Amino acid sequence: MLQEIQNYLTELDDLRNQGKELLEGLAQEALDWRPIEGEGELATNSLSIIATHLAGSETFWSSELIGGKKIDRDRDLEFKTKGISSSELKGRLDKAGKLTHEMLSSLTEKQLAESRNWRDRSINVRWCILHLVTHFAQHIGHMQLTRQLWLAKNKK
Repeated sequence: MLQEIQNYLTELDDLRNQGKELLEGLAQEALDWRPIEGEGELATNSLSIIATHLAGSETFWSSELIGGKKIDRDRDLEFKTKGISSSELKGRLDKAGKLTHEMLSSLTEKQLAESRNWRDRSINVRWCILHLVTHFAQHIGHMQLTRQLWLAKNKK
């Protein structure tokens, strides 16, 4: 395995583990709580929604865009997630991580430079992986804040 790929996978594993830790020890009410309810740009997502979106997004980027394997993803449904246990959410993240390892571990230097089409633009596989990492990191920040807000709101 290329050292570059190992570095990406190590970072993604670390981010995924952070996400799983943020789900630990919370009741279902906390997992489904949204700091700001509603629709539109001011609404926020619950920990359940963010974790589900991370799993869906990681699977899309690693399997479909990088690996070229069409997946059946309903992105809109990810943002309606409710009532999923912490253990199932962590399982979804683990499953996405396993797929990412499978798709990325055998990539060659030449394959990292291959082009992919996304949103009417041409990007290379390396860019896809970097996007996956930064997207994951951004949402871990959202999860951290959501958990902190929940804990502060429910401090006894």
